[in-house]
Amino acid sequence: QVQLVESGGGSVQPGGSLRLSCVASESIARYAMGWFRQAPGKQREVVATITYSGSIKIADSVKGRTSISRDNNKNTVYLEMNDLKPEDTAVYYCNQGTVTNTGNYYELDYWGKGTQVTVSS
Repeated sequence: QVQLVESGGGSVQPGGSLRLSCVASESIARYAMGWFRQAPGKQREVVATITYSGSIKIADSVKGRTSISRDNNKNTVYLEMNDLKPEDTAVYYCNQGTVTNTGNYYELDYWGKGTQVTVSS
């Protein structure tokens, strides 16, 4: 069973940037990967996903200031967020997934423990 370990979270001021990393214990080459987040009192939501071929989807709430990338050689997926806002405060989780026949990301039951991102002045 794959293990996913997130890192790179922290406390930043509004307008700041962070780069999150997710390292997998096994090859991610054949899998889609995704970043999700959960703020206190809210449901977990998708932030960005990337398929094994590199197709990317970004949530509207972070579009224009967020990018996702992957390095299959390092079994690592990255999430870079700029112009961070207080509403970006959440625990960010990495997920290993797949892609449905209709091209949608499907979460497999492989999650990291998350990394906290706090945006505050």
